[in-house]
Amino acid sequence: MITLYHCINARSFRPLWMLEELGLPYELKVLPFPPRRDAEPYLEVNPLGTIPAFFDGATRMTESAAICHYLAARHSPRTLNVETDEPDFGPYLNFLHFGEATLTFPQTLVLRYSRFEPQERRQPQIVEDYTRWFLSRLRTLEPLLERQEFLCAGRFTAADISVGYALLLADGIGLRDRFKPAVLAYWQRLQAREAYRRALAAQERAAAEQGVPTYSVAQATGPF
Repeated sequence: MITLYHCINARSFRPLWMLEELGLPYELKVLPFPPRRDAEPYLEVNPLGTIPAFFDGATRMTESAAICHYLAARHSPRTLNVETDEPDFGPYLNFLHFGEATLTFPQTLVLRYSRFEPQERRQPQIVEDYTRWFLSRLRTLEPLLERQEFLCAGRFTAADISVGYALLLADGIGLRDRFKPAVLAYWQRLQAREAYRRALAAQERAAAEQGVPTYSVAQATGPF
């Protein structure tokens, strides 16, 4: 049985969405955010204190984009995964990591210095600088998404989940109105997917059953 440790709308939403797309059985353990502060026993599961933690038999993983790649490669070749002999293998890997390293990273700084830090440590200039960083990099997708429905390989793949999570986070911190038209239409297509909706419902249901607050990571406050 696959086990996923998760916080509401945290990076762990990527593998949760993947699991719903694949229809695989899994156990979802929902924690308050940040778990290293509010769920200290979790440090015995993942000493990093970060989310996600993913277990599949003897396999243990903690990087959300890597978990998506793992699940796609093992359970969805030539569908959610792009194989090495396909022309878009390179773009697929690039977008898979672009969603995390390029689009999610600056948003973590926006969240930290606008919401997570105590009032006296908040930095409006950093928030503005990294908001602009995120939006400038997001705009690079606009010409591509004006021409095609998904990022690569002519189909929905794990790369769309990786980038889609970055859009979910941006939506949560109030940046949706600054999406360009093609990116906004792409985000609306992703939100319309049944597996995406099931993932949203699954985290809410599991949180309620496990007695965990249902506020999202974008609504959390410090100190952290």
